Amino acid sequence: MAPFNTAYRQTLLAGRLTLGLMMPLARPHGAMADPASELQLARLADTLGFAALWTRDVPVMVPQGEETAVLDEPFIWLTALAAATQRIALGTAAAVLPLRHPLHVAKAALSLNRLSNDRFILGLGSGDREAEFAIFQQDIALRGDVFRERWNLVRSALSPDAHERAALHEATGGHDLMAAPAARIGMLVVGSARQSLQWTAAHADGWATYHRDEARQQGRIGLWQTALRERAGGEAKPFVQSLQLDLQDDADAPAEPIELGLRAGRHALVDYLDRMEDAGVAHVLLNLVRNSRRPAQDVVDELGREVLPRLQGHARTPPA
Repeated sequence: MAPFNTAYRQTLLAGRLTLGLMMPLARPHGAMADPASELQLARLADTLGFAALWTRDVPVMVPQGEETAVLDEPFIWLTALAAATQRIALGTAAAVLPLRHPLHVAKAALSLNRLSNDRFILGLGSGDREAEFAIFQQDIALRGDVFRERWNLVRSALSPDAHERAALHEATGGHDLMAAPAARIGMLVVGSARQSLQWTAAHADGWATYHRDEARQQGRIGLWQTALRERAGGEAKPFVQSLQLDLQDDADAPAEPIELGLRAGRHALVDYLDRMEDAGVAHVLLNLVRNSRRPAQDVVDELGREVLPRLQGHARTPPA
């Protein structure tokens, strides 16, 4: 198998737990994010040594619970972040594959990876908003089947390996979308994507899922590792999790559960991240709560200056 690109290796095969940030960071409720502020925050995260910046794909402003996400097109948004940064990886978490043509997804991923100098990771999900599927005239009941079919075509297009690219050439009558990448672009299944863990272990380059209480998350990690042994020949594919974070001013504030995450001071956060690393988590995607009284810049700065150095002191031997 061809080696992975820089983004995948530095973010997910670092030999220690790495941290990423969900962008935009300071999105006001019900309004578009300010590009100038977000690009400044992206540059700060890059300078401080965060591993990755991620963004979501919400094609239509359909309310979900109490939230109506107001987001830019993810590939264009990430291209702006790429131009503003130098080292940090960029990823989708996740693009909704059943609502996008797989050749468009592949072309966007190849272009973004090239323009960012090998810094892109493609996370894909199946989508869960019934209204969106109706708007796009797609059957939500078929999304699992559609996801698998389109995944295989995107996987083919994102590989430098001539044998793996056969599926792309079959679909296009022998034509390429653009030059093949020099290295393999990592592809993550985000959420369940309506697939079994066994399918994900066999076909994806890693699995990204949501925060759960520690005992339940350790159980999910155990199931993932079992699936890797059964379907991936024991290959060490990364386990990624998101974390809603309300970082407190008081560094000694204890950890308290919130929906899909924690409210904590930095010491309790580091302790939690250490336990997650010991459990087998490769990367944590931080989603800063929007109702925090703290400016996003202050939170990013504290995480970068006080939390990242402690995590970086725990380097381990990267998986083969």
